[in-house]
Amino acid sequence: MAKDMREPIESGVPDGWQYMHPVSRKNFGMWKFHEHPRPGVLRHVAYSGDEIWTVRAGTSRILDLFALRKLCDIGDQYADGYVHFTIRSNIEYLVSDAAKVEPLINALGGAGFIVGGTQNSVAMISHTQGWLHCDIPGTDASGVVKSMMDELIDEFRHANMPNRVHLTTSCCQINCGGQGDIAINVQHTKPPKINHNLVANVCERPSVVARCPVAAIRPAMVNGKPSLEVDEKKCICCGACYPPCPPMQINDAEHSKLAIWVGGNHSNARGKPTFQKLVAAGIPNNPPRWPEATAIVKRILKTYKEDARDWERVGEWIERIGWPRFFEMVELPFTKYHIDTWRGARASLNASTHIRF
Repeated sequence: MAKDMREPIESGVPDGWQYMHPVSRKNFGMWKFHEHPRPGVLRHVAYSGDEIWTVRAGTSRILDLFALRKLCDIGDQYADGYVHFTIRSNIEYLVSDAAKVEPLINALGGAGFIVGGTQNSVAMISHTQGWLHCDIPGTDASGVVKSMMDELIDEFRHANMPNRVHLTTSCCQINCGGQGDIAINVQHTKPPKINHNLVANVCERPSVVARCPVAAIRPAMVNGKPSLEVDEKKCICCGACYPPCPPMQINDAEHSKLAIWVGGNHSNARGKPTFQKLVAAGIPNNPPRWPEATAIVKRILKTYKEDARDWERVGEWIERIGWPRFFEMVELPFTKYHIDTWRGARASLNASTHIRF
């Protein structure tokens, strides 16, 4: 099927057509079926009879030059020289000869890269920038991913979960991140600390006031200087004020915690997309291995693996067994902080004489 390359543009990525495997270009949009011979390997067969094999290996989102060169050398030596990266930062090699698949897998394993992450596995955790690149993180998302995937590597390598499991992390509460079966996010527990000596020189105060989702910030004069003040009774500790106004520091070694949310789903294949719900809060933000958060995630996954029906996503499993039973099975306490009482959540709050979950 012919396809012309699009015209160059000033911004954005280049047209991927030029980097596709010749078999993929030849059979573009003409695939008959695909199958999953083993974890980490896909086989696509076209109506023309051509086939192409995809081998996926786990890689970090932020690659150093030496690891990237090693991956490219493996592709040149054992594959056909064509690779791409998935949205979850895994590298995929494409080969048209089935005989190349096993040597390629062995070469990746020998270099320390794990093949897997397909079908009913725990996919690579999608994550945000963290300390390396972002200017507002409350934790290091990259570090959380590394420590957790070290513990979950067998679930990435094998495809024996009830359904695919998407995990996400976010190092702040307002920018990056996304819906996932399980999400590990920063949770600020104290309002920002304001350095009033810097606000007038650094912050555009009207923009900061407008950025607050609950109207908790207002202009103020402090020590004769234009500044800002926070109504702590309204403040929800989201940190939205910090990026446009760094003197409103909200990150805190003691009071910035982690929280775990479950049940998020973008897909509408069998039901409508769903938002995540909080199941664990106040978890220590404890680098470099974050053992407390990792232990909770492993407990949730173990219970889901043992109790869910085939093809149930995490959220579907919880809705079937009920939230009280879920908290009981994963041995997490249910507290008043799990109840959605924010005044802006009237559409989702169970407004009746009985609290239902």
